[in-house]
Amino acid sequence: MIKTEYEKIEPYTTKDGSTIRELLHPSKHGAELRMSLAEARVSPGKETTLHRHPHFQEIYHFLEGEGEMCLGNARFHVATGDSVFIPAGSPHNVRNTAAIPLRFLCCCSPPYTHDGTELIEPMQKDSHGIHNLS
Repeated sequence: MIKTEYEKIEPYTTKDGSTIRELLHPSKHGAELRMSLAEARVSPGKETTLHRHPHFQEIYHFLEGEGEMCLGNARFHVATGDSVFIPAGSPHNVRNTAAIPLRFLCCCSPPYTHDGTELIEPMQKDSHGIHNLS
């Protein structure tokens, strides 16, 4: 059995700028895990750096707050209760548009690694603040 306790897990900042707690990760909780689960937070008015993960896919499940998400060339609203599948290699980021922290679960398969994250710089936006990935 693998069980973790939220308050005992130290948060850290990822390459994309979000603050996460690795709730379950094979490097910390058991080599038999073939995925990872983390809670991510983005502060009000902030956004993660546009990035992609060439070798793993993700699922975001939003727990609290609301924001805008960029996935490929699409930009859409996200809020509490929404879930988004992010295919491997797809550029994405999330911006908090609320007055409270945007909290979401992030499930990665295979498990998350810093080395598996490629930042996309500079973040090119059009006059409406929309990322232009073409």
